[in-house]
Amino acid sequence: MREFHIQKNDSGQRLNKFLEKAVPALPGGLMHKYVRLKRIKVNGKRTEPAYKLCEGDLLQLYINDEFFERPSEQAAYEKITAPRVHVLYEDDNILLADKQPGMVVHADERGDTDTLIAHIQAHLAQSGQWNPKDEASFVPALCNRIDRNTGGIVIAAKNAEALRIMNDKIKNHELQKRYLCVVHGSPKVRSGKITHFLRRDEAKRQVEVFTRPTPGAKTAQTIYKVLASRGGLSLVECTLLTGRTHQIRAQMAAIGHPLLGDGKYGTNAKNKPYGETSQLLYSYKLTFNFQTDSGILSDLDGMTFTVHDVPFVKKYFPGFQIGG
Repeated sequence: MREFHIQKNDSGQRLNKFLEKAVPALPGGLMHKYVRLKRIKVNGKRTEPAYKLCEGDLLQLYINDEFFERPSEQAAYEKITAPRVHVLYEDDNILLADKQPGMVVHADERGDTDTLIAHIQAHLAQSGQWNPKDEASFVPALCNRIDRNTGGIVIAAKNAEALRIMNDKIKNHELQKRYLCVVHGSPKVRSGKITHFLRRDEAKRQVEVFTRPTPGAKTAQTIYKVLASRGGLSLVECTLLTGRTHQIRAQMAAIGHPLLGDGKYGTNAKNKPYGETSQLLYSYKLTFNFQTDSGILSDLDGMTFTVHDVPFVKKYFPGFQIGG
């Protein structure tokens, strides 16, 4: 018999979800069977898979030891001796990381485990901010994600409450994300709002752009502003009003100004003279604009964080200063 004393980070989640993480070798069907047979109890009583765990609960599992055996392979973060995390901001609840282009945020279809979240977990473990042995199921997690070849600000939650609150804030559009990108050409209209309807094509792994409502397409809105133009290129700031896949890349291409280096929505022929093989796009500014209760994250309300050192800005627009 094994017991779990439910701590704060594990409270508030359904029993079945907790068991998926705490006892990953236990098949779902068998878990439901053991609940029915009262081999899984909460506070010594019969329970249900949908029961929401509370801090202080005692979970008792009368199941074979084999289900508690952990895989022999090390977790990805345990293999990292020198975490590569560019910390933009950090407090007791969240960490803002400046992700470098080329790094994936989570393991992808290529099986790459050298990920941003693994490096963040290694950083937290090695600095004593997170002890996996003290947690039954919670691990520090990312609240947002950006593409492999896009750089910029990514939010990580250090505890379950921060993760829940931040996910709600993102869902309710209480964060403002601004990007810098380099585009081909110089838009005649120097600023404005672009509205399109985007539909994802899973086979091509890209989105289709429509100018009117189309079945399966979602509204995409971006505010853009040209900050500088030089040598057939422009530096553009884009503010997301919606958060669709490849939104900026697809919309800027749709108005005739694809991102430099973007072979998916632009053309390699135009990119080749510059030697760029991936989109020049950076999530450089993040503002917290909370409209609802923010609990332990209340100190973040009204704060703006900016990455001032964006490599492609220096390369193509020397002398341009990124503001606060």
